[in-house]
Amino acid sequence: MQQERFEKQKAFILEADKEKNILRQTHLSGHGRRENDAEHAWHMAMMVYLLKEYSNESIDLARTMMMCLIHDIVEIDAGDTYAYDEEGKKTQRQREEAAADRIFGLLPKDQRDELRGIFEEFEAAETGEAKFARAMDNLQPLLLNDSNGGEDWRSHEVTYDQVRGRQDTTQRGSKELYEVTREILDRNLEKGNLIPRYNWKA
Repeated sequence: MQQERFEKQKAFILEADKEKNILRQTHLSGHGRRENDAEHAWHMAMMVYLLKEYSNESIDLARTMMMCLIHDIVEIDAGDTYAYDEEGKKTQRQREEAAADRIFGLLPKDQRDELRGIFEEFEAAETGEAKFARAMDNLQPLLLNDSNGGEDWRSHEVTYDQVRGRQDTTQRGSKELYEVTREILDRNLEKGNLIPRYNWKA
């Protein structure tokens, strides 16, 4: 074992543990507490394995799961930017790039470059793996919100258009799962869990 290499790996492992402290706006199913980033990432990775048959493209399963596991690690420094926080989005990329430099920089160079590359691949959303991982990033909180009767949407006064705008990118990773999201959104709009602020063209 190369002691210096292991110490860098250990430093990253312990730093990644801090992701458990970053709370998201979404609550756990069954009206539980707010979930944290690590739980969100774990849930997404599990969903990739279970739902891979619905991907539009053939994907590298391990790479896609790893993408899910690290996609929010930058929020250790940058904090969680709520999906519908337009003001926070203005500085999100800058904050997350600085965080990526520091956090991935803890690793040995080869692993730093590999994981940073996977992170940037997710951000670019151009490969089959990234598009499916993005679909999971959209679907996971949608399923939790739906299971909780739209409670988080109501508390934040989220509109149908806001959620639909985000979910429309799901079809790039999975047309089949996109149809599931449309059904969930339409049902929650009908129940009054989402504000019908604008009229969408189908």
